[in-house]
Amino acid sequence: MNRSEFDKFAQEYSDLHAANISASGEGPEYFADYKIRDLAELARSVESVGQVARILDFGAGVGSSVAYFQRYFPGASLTCVDVSRKSLRIGSQRFDGVGFIEFDGSRLPFADASFDCVFSACVFHHIEPALHVPLFAELRRILRPGGLITIFEHNPLNPLTVRAVDTCPFDENAILLRAGTLRRRLADAGFAHPAIAYRIFFPRALRLLRPLERWLKWLPLGAQYYAYDRR
Repeated sequence: MNRSEFDKFAQEYSDLHAANISASGEGPEYFADYKIRDLAELARSVESVGQVARILDFGAGVGSSVAYFQRYFPGASLTCVDVSRKSLRIGSQRFDGVGFIEFDGSRLPFADASFDCVFSACVFHHIEPALHVPLFAELRRILRPGGLITIFEHNPLNPLTVRAVDTCPFDENAILLRAGTLRRRLADAGFAHPAIAYRIFFPRALRLLRPLERWLKWLPLGAQYYAYDRR
């Protein structure tokens, strides 16, 4: 992970992201909101996850998801980690009551079983593939038994997603992950039953069809997907 690469775009991240996804008809807020809403629904539905009181946002950047964690997990303790000091400084200035912690790219500065839920949104395509399994193992270490891990990623089988990534300045070194690859790497890190759900099938112009997406999570054509499992 290249800290300087992330620092370079920290100040202008939101504007660049908004411009890059404009073809969808939605702003960054829509994509941040749906992920945390999905996470909350998943936490309620997955057997034995139980109360989610301690959440880790891995690769949180400037804190784009913080407001949605506060909406869908009121009262939960949120910790944001990232390798980018500049992003963390911006995030800490935006939000009170949230921990913004620097990560050295190798070992997380937390004790075993420190969190009920680990979340990561479109981070691992920025990380060298050889580091994925060690990092997933590290995330498993700090997740309590029965806790939930959820990893969102862009879907390289969706041509509009590929185009958006190819034209995005902060994705210039991105290596998109197929869902099956991500699932295998989670399994290699010790997660027993990682599962996949596909998301974002309809742009804003077709938003009236979005209620159908709950029945399309098996279809590998969504713009994004998430992998999840319990420890």
